[in-house]
Order: sequence, then structure tokens, then C-alpha cells
Amino acid sequence: MFTVKQLSSMAGVTPRTLHHYDEIGLLKPSRIGENGYRYYGEEALLKLQQILFYRELDIPLDEIKKIMGRRDFDVLGALQSHKDALNKQAVRIDRLIQTVDNTIQHLKGKTKMSEKGLFEGFSEEEQEKYAKEAEQMYDPETVRESNRKWKAYSAAKKEAILAEGKAVYMDMVAAMPKGAASAEVQAIVERWRKHMDYFWTPNLDQLLGLAEGYSDDPRFKANFDKMHPNLAEFMREAVKVYVEKNRK
Repeated sequence: MFTVKQLSSMAGVTPRTLHHYDEIGLLKPSRIGENGYRYYGEEALLKLQQILFYRELDIPLDEIKKIMGRRDFDVLGALQSHKDALNKQAVRIDRLIQTVDNTIQHLKGKTKMSEKGLFEGFSEEEQEKYAKEAEQMYDPETVRESNRKWKAYSAAKKEAILAEGKAVYMDMVAAMPKGAASAEVQAIVERWRKHMDYFWTPNLDQLLGLAEGYSDDPRFKANFDKMHPNLAEFMREAVKVYVEKNRK
């Protein structure tokens, strides 16, 4: 049996995701301990694997629930379908790798690459992937409005926003030795909160959820680790202090 923390680490998903799957009846724990902890056995692990395969294909959670909830659901047949779909993805990834190699040779002056060739293998679907994931975890209309807001900015404005965000995180790295509850760090958290207004205006619970996601989600954490290996965890701690202080 595995706890939520153990399973999330093993499967590369966040504890929040597992809780969400439980809440919507997509993946129930094998049992609930006397301590209230969720525990997952082999059957639940296999079911989570199926869910993650379907998510790789960008199938919405409610549709996955319908598919896997059918009495005639065939695990072996589903795995074969996943294999076929993944083979198609592998072909596309190979094209992307080839595009990278071609671009490297182009920049080194060894080959000439057309403008169209620079974008070989990319698709609109891939660009919308994170937006779809967010819609499953948050209010869909809020996510869509945030996407519309971002797309309305000019290229120069987007660049300035991203630079501002990076400055916030680098200032946080510099202030880490002062401690999460220090006045300097808390002022940087306030700057971070205001920076979110470029995308959407989260409430205190959502702010804390974002900070937890930075640490719990391997993809987010990998980006923060590039700036400092402890930044993601420090952000969560600092935002937690900020939220508790502003609830009073």
C-alpha cells in the first residue's frame, strides 16, 4: 500500500491531483486508514496508470471517467490503444528532435534552414496542453479568461512581464538567507502576488495552492531548481507565512 505522498512521488503527479481524482470519483483509494490517510494498492496503481495514459492523449477527466467506468472496459485493449497512440507521438518527437538538430546546424552555419523548417513538428494542440490541465484543476472559465488576457498582450509586453517575474524569483533567491518570515521576503511575496494580476487574481487559498504546485509538480520544480535547488520549497514556506498573516 502506498500513501498519497508516496504515490504522487512515484507517479510524477501532485498530491492535489490525487485528491482531486478522489473527489470526482475517478480514482478512489484502496482504503482509508484510521488516521484518515488514503492508501493505494496495486489495482489503484494500475487504474492511475490508465488515467495518466489517457491524460497524455489530452482526453478530459470526465470523458476518462466515462470510458473507464464502462462494464466492458478492457484493460489489455486499452493498453494496446495507448501503445498505438504513443507510437504516433514517438514519430512526432523524433521530428522535433530532428528540428532541433537542424536548427543547431543552421546556427553554426553548416546548413541552411527555411523559416518553415524552424517550426517543423510543433502544433497548436501542444501549446494548449497546460491550459487544458489547468482547466481540470481550477475553474475552467477563469483559466480561459487568463489565456485570453495573456494572448491579448503584445510581444513586447509579454517579454516585459516574463522579465519582471524572473526578477521577482531572483530577488527571492537573494533574500532566502533572511528567512521566509522576514520583512524583505514577505515584501517580495507581495510583489509576486501583484505580478499574478497579469494573468488572474487568485485568492489566498489559490495563492497557497500555486506555491504548493511549484514544489509538488515535478515540471514546475525543475524550472525553479534551475534558479536555486531550494527555491520551490522556500516559496511555499514564504507564501504560507504571507497567507496566514493576511487571514488575520
